[in-house]
Amino acid sequence: MLSFLLRLRTRAQALFRLSDAHTMLVWAVVTGVLGAFATIAFRHAIDFFQWLFTGHSGSFVAMARALPWTVRIWLPAAGGLVAGVFLLIARRHADKQANSDYMEAIAIGDGVVPVWTSVWRSVSSLFTIGCGGSIGREGPMVQLAALAGSIVGRWVHFDPPRLRLLVACGAAAGITSAYSAPIAGAFFVTEIVLGSIAMENFGPVVVASVVANITMREFAGYRPPYEMPEFPAIAGVEVLLFVALGFLCGAVAPQFLHLLDASRAQFKRLPLPLPVRLALGGLVVGIVSVWVPEVWGNGYSVVNAILHSPWTWTALLVVLGCKLIATAATVGSGAVGGVFTPTLFVGATLGSLFGLVAHAIWPHGTSGAFAYAMVGMGAFLAGATQAPLMAILMIFEMTLSYQVVLPLMLSCVVAYFVSRAIGKTSMYEITLRRHADEQERIRLRETQMHELIKPAETIVPLDASVHDMTRVFLEYPVKYLYVTDEAACFRGVVALKDITSDLLEKRDTSSRTAADYLQPQFAVLTPDMPIGEALQHFLAFQGERLPVVASLEAPKLLGAVYKTSLLDAYRRMNPAT
Repeated sequence: MLSFLLRLRTRAQALFRLSDAHTMLVWAVVTGVLGAFATIAFRHAIDFFQWLFTGHSGSFVAMARALPWTVRIWLPAAGGLVAGVFLLIARRHADKQANSDYMEAIAIGDGVVPVWTSVWRSVSSLFTIGCGGSIGREGPMVQLAALAGSIVGRWVHFDPPRLRLLVACGAAAGITSAYSAPIAGAFFVTEIVLGSIAMENFGPVVVASVVANITMREFAGYRPPYEMPEFPAIAGVEVLLFVALGFLCGAVAPQFLHLLDASRAQFKRLPLPLPVRLALGGLVVGIVSVWVPEVWGNGYSVVNAILHSPWTWTALLVVLGCKLIATAATVGSGAVGGVFTPTLFVGATLGSLFGLVAHAIWPHGTSGAFAYAMVGMGAFLAGATQAPLMAILMIFEMTLSYQVVLPLMLSCVVAYFVSRAIGKTSMYEITLRRHADEQERIRLRETQMHELIKPAETIVPLDASVHDMTRVFLEYPVKYLYVTDEAACFRGVVALKDITSDLLEKRDTSSRTAADYLQPQFAVLTPDMPIGEALQHFLAFQGERLPVVASLEAPKLLGAVYKTSLLDAYRRMNPAT
């Protein structure tokens, strides 16, 4: 089968004269279709769980309300217990050489997404979500779609760079299928996962995303998760309120992520097996749902209700507080799922609260609370993901309204910068890693040689005898000894080959000193020398280390810089090399 596919690809390329770029577009189409089917399969599995417990599918909040309060308590706990068992199975199948998370497989891996680990983790997530866990379903959907891309790429024997790109196409197809936002799906992968919008990567990702969206629309009953109302026209001073909303979302988003991290840390400290920890997280959700059933599920129906019906500020505060508790318990216990949708939930609730307060202060100059809820979704997402462009495009695609663009852009950009100023936090670890790498590269570009200097332990005076120099050569595996005068100024080097030559030829060396073997013309570095210039000296020298002097005018020997340290710093400063 594998050889057949390989021959088919080769013949197709020869017949249609396809380049590698054209071939990637063809396989991006295939991946987009498969990603959509993987998403549909997971949706139907969730619907089956709902039908199993209530006799019909739909909103998890409606499902919770239809169940007796005792069932609301034990069902999420039971789902967490079973989910924990499947998660243990997934860990046993985990390949230490492969990255189970699609983001790592794309960004730092070879594009290989392990099949059985992904399948068992998705089954675990299915039990968590299907039994009412407060977590997003987009995580396993995207993982399965990315897995489809990885499988296709391995079938046709793609090399690692193209395999990673095909996995990225699958991830974009999964995001698009989950939120019906093909442009935002493509930017999610390029902005967050790939970290750059290069056309050779962006083209196939867009193709996969659009094809997935078209495929999803062919299924009966498919509709976008959020039904956005018509956004009102914003003019005048009210625009400043959306700037203030951006400040609020940018300040709160890091705290939301800190809450999730703190919950994870607390659950890990519990001396309990993983299934019991997940069951405990489900139990917290179940207890909270006795009074507030809106905490069940990912919150689609609650956000739609906020957008289309009036809410009191007390109801919004209660739902927001309880949802935060339920989400922290579910995510913190170790459940597999997404945080993307809960983030949109918090943003919508926070934005609606802000809108109610603004309307109470300025009743005749503000829009409805739903407008602030819509913008709040994007602003909070921008602050949490550190991807403002993706957040802007996602809300714009959901609304398809140009009226939302100006306040949305203001809020998202402000939220992004406020969040970055408060702390380097992001919903996705890969974003934090990329930010850390960028900061390291900036630091290294400003780094001068004095930060890389090591002690030069092979120093001899001008009057050092051959016996003394031989002893140093035997103690240290170097080719050159550094020679200094009485003022510790660098005078040159003594080469190992020169002394070895005299000893092999049995010449009289009893009266010879370092001054007799001195090579004064030798490349030196200075502490204020840029890394790039120092690298040029090494390329010309072809040695393992070079001496560092205080200055060319006053050449006091400060130490030495090793080629390995310099190359490591240069590699981290320029990862593309």
